[in-house]
Amino acid sequence: MENNNTSCDAFNRLLTIMEDLRAGCPWDKKQTLESLRYLTIEETYELSDAILEKDMPAIKGELGDLMLHLVFYSKIASEQGAFDIRDVLNGICDKLIVRHPHIYGEVEANDAQTVKENWERIKLKEGKRSVLQGVPPSLPAMVKAYRIQEKARGVGFDWEAPHQVWDKVIEEMGELRENIQLREIPDQTEEAKAIVNSKIEDEFGDLLFALINYGRFIDINPEDALERTNKKFIRRFQYLEDKARDAGRNLHDMTLAEMDVFWEEAKKRE
Repeated sequence: MENNNTSCDAFNRLLTIMEDLRAGCPWDKKQTLESLRYLTIEETYELSDAILEKDMPAIKGELGDLMLHLVFYSKIASEQGAFDIRDVLNGICDKLIVRHPHIYGEVEANDAQTVKENWERIKLKEGKRSVLQGVPPSLPAMVKAYRIQEKARGVGFDWEAPHQVWDKVIEEMGELRENIQLREIPDQTEEAKAIVNSKIEDEFGDLLFALINYGRFIDINPEDALERTNKKFIRRFQYLEDKARDAGRNLHDMTLAEMDVFWEEAKKRE
């Protein structure tokens, strides 16, 4: 099958292939909305990795995988008489028009923040009882915290300046330290220990939430920042493992000082 030049032709080609696969491929015929779900999550994370690596060919490939999934879900739904790909596309087009009155109506919005605030107001008019309803419960906790804060900001519930958020970080850090010190009180009952541990967990969560908030104020996405640090740690630790292996050593038998020599080498290499 030859490649077509226009976007519409390319999309129709994908739809035709999906029809063929659903009709003739044993694996594709077997799939359901539920069976595809975890695969879609995996593809989304693969796209995220490609974006962090700034790997444009990989981004293109992962976008294609996700596009296939969107078409696949729509095909399955059409077989069930629920909706088809046209309904999906028209639905998002209608939503975008309604939620962009500064483009398709008379509303003025000269900056991105105003657009976001208008977006949240429109969603409430559409019947949502809370601006936080748009945050999926199954999101990873850090991503969820960031989105919660963004949603709250959209209706004006936010700090005014970064230094206020940093003060909150310091406050939460102090409260965490105070509760950790309570753990060191001798001869506590098991019930008292459980209460202290629960409070420490609460304060640790508050500190993370405040740090995520501060990241938002200084235009740092905390999920991206942490993932970059994860990748950096992996690179350095694997260098440490390689160097220890080359030296005929086992990490379990090395002192921290010995391992730190290779760790510093890894840092200098970057």
